[in-house]
Amino acid sequence: MAEEDVVPKTFRALVESADRKFARVRDLPSYGRAQGQHYFQKVFKAYMRLWKYQQEHRPELVKAGLNRWEIGEIAGRIGQLYFGQYMRTSEARFLVEAYIFYEAILKRRYFEGCGVKDLRVRFKELRFYARFLLVSLILNRTEMVKVVVEKLRALIDDCKANFRETNFKEWKLVEQEILRFINIDTTFTIPSSRPFRYCAILNCHPNSVPYVARFHAKKVLKFRDAILMSYHRNEVKFAELTLDVYRMLQCLEWEPSGSFYQKHPAEPKENGVAVDYSGASGLIDMNLAADMTDPALPPNPRKAILYRPSLTHLIAVSYKSC
Repeated sequence: MAEEDVVPKTFRALVESADRKFARVRDLPSYGRAQGQHYFQKVFKAYMRLWKYQQEHRPELVKAGLNRWEIGEIAGRIGQLYFGQYMRTSEARFLVEAYIFYEAILKRRYFEGCGVKDLRVRFKELRFYARFLLVSLILNRTEMVKVVVEKLRALIDDCKANFRETNFKEWKLVEQEILRFINIDTTFTIPSSRPFRYCAILNCHPNSVPYVARFHAKKVLKFRDAILMSYHRNEVKFAELTLDVYRMLQCLEWEPSGSFYQKHPAEPKENGVAVDYSGASGLIDMNLAADMTDPALPPNPRKAILYRPSLTHLIAVSYKSC
């Protein structure tokens, strides 16, 4: 084997190994305690190795024909894994990590400029925007939501113009859903109001309230699990997250940190100038958010989110969440 072939062959082998492990955890339900946790550890390890390898050998891989959208797909898979862990554990650090990776994909423009004739890649980009919108919504990053919505709308229009034989009705419905969701949510939310999440800066610690402190000292009950669901028809929703469940979800959580509550601009700037991430940097740290949660705060209760479940499904989730 020629020396120049070693790096791309090793990279492809790492991709295939990580993808196989990802397929084992992708469809696991997001409820239940520690379900498939050992699989998640293995798939995270596989993607950490893959991500580090592509960072260390980027010039050789680009020379061998590595596409930018392939880097974006790897980062997107890592974002999916982090978001999946957030849904299973309700640990805010996983949600923040997912946001970091999705934001990096957007700012580094990994999917942009990869050729309008590649429908497969265009669908990957559409799915990326949909996932990023969900993460941004849950984190209340309203400015980023607006940026991504415009990106999604422009991409759908571009796809309809360049792939006339393909029906994009499903993606137009996604666009309509998110627009309706943010319009209704904005209408009934005061811009200057406090966040739904319990914030250490704006609220006192629960143990400092006398009657809570007395109750907590007895250790009678602890709120550890919740099932959030909705049954109404024609609800305002995005994906399977309805507006009422979206608000309840945040009311049962702590802010990831006090500083994270501060609003940040959607577009990065350095010295007042927008940063160009179009270069192949690939420098995204998989542990950037490790110190963004306060260990003194109680853990968030685990939450199972169900959209119009059947009775048997509800019973199964209740049983596995115990």
